[in-house]
Amino acid sequence: MSLLRKMNCYSASVLEYSIVAMRGMVHCYPLLCCIDGKEEIISPSALHGRSYIVGRYDSGRYIVSKGNGLCYSQYSFLYTPEMPTDIWGLLLLEDALRDYYCCQDVQALGIKTNQMECVMELDYPIYIPQTKTTIKPAILQYNVECPYRICDAPFMDKTQIEAEVAKWQQYNRKGYLQSHMIAAEILIGNLRTMHDHEVLHNAIHEQNYTWALELLDFELCRTPQHPYEKADYERHVPSLYSREVIQTYVIINYIAGVLREEVNYADIDALFAEYGFDLSRLSV
Repeated sequence: MSLLRKMNCYSASVLEYSIVAMRGMVHCYPLLCCIDGKEEIISPSALHGRSYIVGRYDSGRYIVSKGNGLCYSQYSFLYTPEMPTDIWGLLLLEDALRDYYCCQDVQALGIKTNQMECVMELDYPIYIPQTKTTIKPAILQYNVECPYRICDAPFMDKTQIEAEVAKWQQYNRKGYLQSHMIAAEILIGNLRTMHDHEVLHNAIHEQNYTWALELLDFELCRTPQHPYEKADYERHVPSLYSREVIQTYVIINYIAGVLREEVNYADIDALFAEYGFDLSRLSV
């Protein structure tokens, strides 16, 4: 049975669309999840609320689309009034573009990320009666080496996890015997690179790294090329860097737990210190 056959399939419809941004020549998938759709899209796990696999290249890389509507309701979009544009399943155009461009900024630093392809706007106006506004959904399309996020471990076979982790040996320049330490070296190194270049990812957690150790989801990211548009948001950036150290530690700890590896926290603390993150300064 192929990997895709083990995932959840959903119906989707092809809609009219316009291209807002595109990287090279790619095939676009303007799909909206709906119960009466004629096309099929695939969700790797129950945690991918609005992201789907829509295709696969001959190279084996998976084409992923984000913003196609919810996978856990018969309704594509659901509105809750916390914020005027808080629509579950929807991706706003400005957020899709920040994700698209900031990802490329981070990738240019040598960090392994998803590969951006395009941003589309669907010709499918959504009227929100509570705010009397109309919004068109945006679709962010990219490709990845592995469709599973670190958080997807409960939905993966043990052999799938082992196959992905085995690939980490190519990065094991220090000869670590425990796989979570290989991942720690990469993740902490990524963090050092981003912070040295004044990049705040602002959403580092186990849902935004794949098992191929690709960093994803730059929707809330801030880079020098794409700073926050509000001065007040920019003002808070320096105070947010240190929490990403802890968020990275959580992912490392999660990986060790999934792999059933014993953790030596002194070794991990020392690795953070090696990259300039002295955790003793955060101790209270």
